[in-house]
Amino acid sequence: MKKQNGFTLIELVVVIIILGILAVTAAPKFINLQSDARASTLDGMKAALQGANTILYSKAAIQGKEKDANAADANNVDTTGDGTDDIKAVYGYVKADVAEIGKVLESDGSEWTIAVPGALSAADIIIYPADITPSATKKCFVEYTDATATTLPDYDVVADNC
Repeated sequence: MKKQNGFTLIELVVVIIILGILAVTAAPKFINLQSDARASTLDGMKAALQGANTILYSKAAIQGKEKDANAADANNVDTTGDGTDDIKAVYGYVKADVAEIGKVLESDGSEWTIAVPGALSAADIIIYPADITPSATKKCFVEYTDATATTLPDYDVVADNC
């Protein structure tokens, strides 16, 4: 009788089944698709806010309002070209205000919530998907802080336990 070299077919099948079971149970821990998708969505919102602010700054500069320090009615920017001031600006960028951010993002509140953060963040405004509620343990939002005389507006994505 010859000495056997290698694996039998049954041994090979058992090993493949065990590897398949391990892959199915371990994969979700390494591939968190929902969290990655939310983080990408937040990155998209940050980019949309930056883009809207760039356009607003351009219009404020054309109207000579890019150096105005406060968002009083005199510093509103006409964004539609109809002669009526539409958006409150601080140093040419949108004021960190729930209503003003909603205007520049053209948000009706059905997909995104714009809010004052309270204890969640030191930012002036946070923007988060409407289907979640941020908390101390679930921080999933875009932070926006007003421009100052020496700094541009600040945009940050916070995606902790998103």
